[in-house]
Formats: sequence, structure tokens, C-alpha cells
Amino acid sequence: MRTAVELLPSRPGTYVLALSMQHKKTIQIGKLGRIHFCSGVYAYVGSALGPGGLAARLKRHLRRSSSSHWHIDYLLEYTRVEIIWMATGRQRREHQWATALEDLGVSATPIQGFGCSDCRCYSHLFHFSAMPSTERIGRILGPVLQWRPGG
Repeated sequence: MRTAVELLPSRPGTYVLALSMQHKKTIQIGKLGRIHFCSGVYAYVGSALGPGGLAARLKRHLRRSSSSHWHIDYLLEYTRVEIIWMATGRQRREHQWATALEDLGVSATPIQGFGCSDCRCYSHLFHFSAMPSTERIGRILGPVLQWRPGG
């Protein structure tokens, strides 16, 4: 029998990690510096277009690598992955999705440069006071698959 993690698609795609943070915290995020995070839900937008696709990238995020390479690696130490929304395909959607989440207007001020040092987006991390529904995410981003850790 395959585990839930083994069911992640190995095709390329774009994803949103929905992370919960129980308590406010100040965290050193690589070269971005020390950043204050409020409690609540954070949505991080990323892409997995290389070898192994979504499965490889998401498994890395889920196992909490001992080495911090990306901005999200630092934040994952203090949060819990609640839901992952994703879409398969080689089309680079992460910038479009980041813009769509920013345009929602429900996020606290996004952290400039978080997760997007290789593009022109303002941020790829957004804060919500409560978890957005999959239906709402689908209306904003287009059709998405939903995956929950452990099931």
C-alpha cells in the first residue's frame, strides 16, 4: 500500500503550501534578515518543473531538510503544512498565482522578496487570518488538486 506522500504527482507543476503558525515569531530568513511573522495561515507559491516534478519538491518541503537552501526552508521549521494545492503542467504559473493571491487583499503586507529572488514578483508568501477554502482557491487560481499530509 502506498503512503500519502507517494501519491504526489511526479509530473512538473505549480503548488501552494498552506502553512499554519500557532504563535507569532521572529525568524531569520537567510539573507532577507530577521522577519516578524504573525500567527495564522501562510500561503507559499512555488513551482516544481525539474526532475521528479511536484513529488520531489514537495517531499523535500515535507521532510524539513536539515540544510536551508530556499527562504521557505527557514519558515518550514516553525510551521505545519496543512494543505497543498497544486496543478500539473510545464506552464510556469507561480507568478500568476502570486499576483492572484496578492490581489485578494486579505493578506497582511507580504514580505518583499520572500521566495521570489529570481523573478519580479513582490512576494511568493501571503498571510491569512484563516485557511482559505479549496473552492475559493480554485476560483482564484483555476482548477487545483488538493493534498493533505497524512491523508
